[in-house]
Amino acid sequence: MNERIEADDAEPCEPTPAGPLFVPVRPGPGTCATRLFRTARGGRTAVGFTSERLLVDLLGPGQPWIRLAEPALRALTGPVGVTELTVDPRPPATAAEGRVHMAVTTLTCSAG
Repeated sequence: MNERIEADDAEPCEPTPAGPLFVPVRPGPGTCATRLFRTARGGRTAVGFTSERLLVDLLGPGQPWIRLAEPALRALTGPVGVTELTVDPRPPATAAEGRVHMAVTTLTCSAG
C-alpha cells in the first residue's frame, strides 16, 4: 500500500537561501576576510545577502563582497566560533541599535 504524504502534514522547515549569498569582505594582500558582525544581543554572526542591491543598500556601494554558498560561509566561520548566520539583515531602527562591531576570519580569494 502506498502512503501519500500531504504538504499540510510536513514539518515546517527553516528557510534557507536559494543559491549563493553576497558576503561582505575586507580584502587584503592575496586574501579576503569575511566581515563578522554583532547582533543586538551581542552575539557574533556571519552576514549574507540574497542580492547585491540589498548589500549595497545596507553597507554602501564601496563594500567589497564575494559569492559564497551558505554551507561554505558556515564552514569558514564555524572554526572561529560563529554559528549564527543572518541573511538579509535590516537597517537598525534606532541609533542605539546601529552600533555594529566587526571581527574577521581569513579566507583565500582566487585571483583571476
